[in-house]
Amino acid sequence: MSVLERCGAAIMSGQIRTIDLTHTLDPDFPVLVLPPQFGQCAPFRIEEVSHYDDRGPAWYWRNFSCNEHTGTHFDAPIHWVTGKDIPNASVDALDPKGFIRPACVLDFTEEVAMDADFVLTADHIGAWEKKHGAIPKGWWVFFRTDWSKRAWKDYLNLKADGAHSPGPDAGAVRLMIERDVVGFGVETIGTDAGQAHSFDPQYPAHTLMHGAGKFGLQCLKNLDQLPPKGALILSPPLKIKNGSGSPLRVLALVEGRPA
Repeated sequence: MSVLERCGAAIMSGQIRTIDLTHTLDPDFPVLVLPPQFGQCAPFRIEEVSHYDDRGPAWYWRNFSCNEHTGTHFDAPIHWVTGKDIPNASVDALDPKGFIRPACVLDFTEEVAMDADFVLTADHIGAWEKKHGAIPKGWWVFFRTDWSKRAWKDYLNLKADGAHSPGPDAGAVRLMIERDVVGFGVETIGTDAGQAHSFDPQYPAHTLMHGAGKFGLQCLKNLDQLPPKGALILSPPLKIKNGSGSPLRVLALVEGRPA
C-alpha cells in the first residue's frame, strides 16, 4: 500500500484517531468586543430558508452570516497591518501546504488557573523545549490553557479595563518566529493576551506573527487530548477572495487508540 493508503486504513481502523478541535458555531458564541470607536465583529446569525415545507417541500437549508473572525477561526497574515504588504497573504492565496502541519502543544493550564493574565515568555518555551526537544520548523505551536472549558459568560472575561486572558509576550513570539513555526493557536478569543494593548509592542502575537507571514488559530478546544508533540493538524480556511480569515473546522490526527 502507498503511504496515503496506509494512513487512510489507520484512520478507519482507529489506529489514528481524529480529534475535533472546533467549537460548535451558533448565535450565542462570544465575539471579540472592541472599543466603541472601532468597527465591531458581527456575531454568527442564521436564517431558515426552508425546512421541508411550502418554501421548499423536499429540502432544508439556511442562510448564515458572520465576521471572518467568528467562532473557531483562522487568521491570515493580511489580517494585521504588519502583514498587509506580504504577497499572497489572504486566505484564498495562501499555499495550502500550510494547512496540514504537525503541532507542539505547550501546556500551561495550572499557571492560567492561578492567573487569568498569565503571560507566556521565551523562558517558558525554553523550559518546554528542554523537556520535549526544540520546536521543529514549520510546525504549529498550540498554547493549552483549558480556557475553552469556561462557560460563555466567562469566556471573554471582560472587566472595567478590558479583557483578561492569557497570551504571549514579544519575546515568546520572536522565539516562535525564530523557530520558523507555521503559526500560533490558542483556546481564547484572540492569539494575544487580553491586556496586550499595554505590551511593547502592542498585540505582539498579531503584530509580529502576521508581520512574519505566520498564521493564527483561535477558539480551539480539546487541546487536552493532544500529545505534547506530533499531532497532525488539518486547518484549511474557507477560500474567501481577499479574506483576512475564516471560520473553519480544525481537526487533529493522533496516533494510538483511546486509553
